[in-house]
Amino acid sequence: MKQKILFCSIIALAVLFSAGACQKKEQPVTGRVKLQVITTLFPLYDFTKNIAGDRADVSLLLPPGVEAHSFEPKAGDMVKINAADLFIYTDKYMEPWVEDILKGVDSKKLIVVDTSKGVTLLEATEAGGHHDQEGARHEGHKNNHDHGKIDPHIWLDLGNAQKMVDNIANGLIEKDPAGKDYYTKNAEVYKAKLDELDKRFRDSLSTCKKDTFIHGGHFAFNYLARRYHLKYFSAYHGSPDSEPTPKRIIELKKKMEELGIHYVYFEELITPRVSEVISRETGATLLQLHGVHNISKEDMDKGATFLSLMERNLENLKVGLQCQQK
Repeated sequence: MKQKILFCSIIALAVLFSAGACQKKEQPVTGRVKLQVITTLFPLYDFTKNIAGDRADVSLLLPPGVEAHSFEPKAGDMVKINAADLFIYTDKYMEPWVEDILKGVDSKKLIVVDTSKGVTLLEATEAGGHHDQEGARHEGHKNNHDHGKIDPHIWLDLGNAQKMVDNIANGLIEKDPAGKDYYTKNAEVYKAKLDELDKRFRDSLSTCKKDTFIHGGHFAFNYLARRYHLKYFSAYHGSPDSEPTPKRIIELKKKMEELGIHYVYFEELITPRVSEVISRETGATLLQLHGVHNISKEDMDKGATFLSLMERNLENLKVGLQCQQK
């Protein structure tokens, strides 16, 4: 029996040695090993891929199609983070589970990047109106992904997105100083794209007949609304699996009638039943406004990017706000 165990152990070691040898042969001639980077949300994943290029393997912790607020990391995710060189997340309000996860990480090599550094965080109050704190109800318990008084959706302000890119670039440089020029150049190129899109948002949304949009989902577009001087009303605060009260729906319908609004927005990866109710009862047309927390598997397979999704948002906002063509 002992001989059998010894034989199996030798075979296992041989397989590991052989695999390791093959991996070494597959490394680039330069001998440089790619950084292993774990990101939590899709915007961070896309930003990091653009900055890190071929110097890193970037992974998205959130599976495509999974709604970000309902995500709970599993044991396997802890293993991935523990083996990584960098772990990049949004902020403690968007990912409240990060603090506990990091307590269990024993890797001395891991660099953690909080991309909200330097960003002015907004309170979760409506741009252009007071939100009824009784406007949303929860089914029997407080959801772990309620954000409280702070709105964590910072990436929807394209100025904030540029600060997030800088934070990611700084983390990569800290881990890989030899790639400083490479990361810096890539970050500047990507920030220029964000800046150009930001200018198109400003120009396009400055010619609209309406300055208010109604959203039948959770309070996610505060940063976007404030960036472009718009008024924004959502069905409820808290997580996307909350539900608005009948009182709140009546308020939104009255607001639409008062302002002559003929469109209501729904968000990605969530059944748009509230938006559909408002649409049926007001005759309003449904349009999507993508929060870019995460994307569907279909969008991932099609190569959707943060920029392409924000461009889609711009087109839908131009329709809903009745913007004039320049």
